[in-house]
Amino acid sequence: MGKTNNHVVIMAGGIGSRFWPMSTEEKPKQFIDVLGVGRSLLQLTYDRFGSITRPENVWVVTNERYVDIVKEQLPEIPVGNILSEPCRRNTAPCIAYVSWRVKEADPTANMVVTPSDHIVANVAEFRRVINQCLRFTNGTDTIVTLGIKPNRPETGYGYIQADLSSASPRNKEIYRVDTFREKPDLATATRYIKQNNFFWNAGIFVWNVSTIVNAFRIYQPSIARIFESMRPIYGTDAEQEQINLRYPECESISVDYAIMEKAEEIFVCPADFGWSDLGTWGSLLMQSKRDLYGNAIIGQNVSLYDTRNCIIHTTEEKRVVVQGLEDCIVAEKNGTLLICKLSEEQRIKQFSEG
Repeated sequence: MGKTNNHVVIMAGGIGSRFWPMSTEEKPKQFIDVLGVGRSLLQLTYDRFGSITRPENVWVVTNERYVDIVKEQLPEIPVGNILSEPCRRNTAPCIAYVSWRVKEADPTANMVVTPSDHIVANVAEFRRVINQCLRFTNGTDTIVTLGIKPNRPETGYGYIQADLSSASPRNKEIYRVDTFREKPDLATATRYIKQNNFFWNAGIFVWNVSTIVNAFRIYQPSIARIFESMRPIYGTDAEQEQINLRYPECESISVDYAIMEKAEEIFVCPADFGWSDLGTWGSLLMQSKRDLYGNAIIGQNVSLYDTRNCIIHTTEEKRVVVQGLEDCIVAEKNGTLLICKLSEEQRIKQFSEG
């Protein structure tokens, strides 16, 4: 198996405004250079799959208001591979739409579905794991999800409980899934990480396109009927008009509830490649390179004095001097400056609306 039937789907329709003032609903975090490396999170996601597939096999599903941003940031992929959602309906309709669309283009497609706003520190290991999973699902009726080995009792992620008693005969790194668990409280998360068979749910899936289309037909027939009915017009000028008309009919439901918790041939590949979903400023601090005092600096000319455990994101300022802060966020964008305790960052949205 080469790159020819490997397809990558990037889900990029989320609002992602938690990194205010750096990100907003007009330009969510997936389109921002969060790490200060000259590439947005969407572009970094695309880059990770460079050796896995070809540009013409990369698909992006996004909200209609972000289509032009995607075109600007990913000029390498065909414009026809940027699919526009007229409204938000969670991940199941998003994945159903692109799956039927890909199946029309390539009935043998082997697919990876990934969010657009995560980061991966060890790209080589990520590619190795993805290639293993693609080999596993190619031509078989199986679904593989990536499970991240936890290093702390995280309450912000869902968990996957794996059956580690025996690996798959076809791949010793892949195991059957016992159950999917909701985001736990701290006591439950602490109990999970004391066991070796609980993994963070990264929301990255690998399957053959026929497998996922059949799963929708079985477990979500109402969604399947909508996209099945449009088969004659995929890839034509009539596609967007019909999507705008029919997409709002879909139930708003996650793929975890819609498919993953119902299907039988579900496997997990435990992995450790420095993953984070970057849901908070605190998670960005943990994933960034820090100085001796625990500070992460993303900016060109920043000086810190008597400052500890802070995230400083000031890429547009000529000179920044911070003194005497601890456990804080300092961030600016487009003339707006935020200085906030890390413990209070959940209230940032209230600040931005005030």
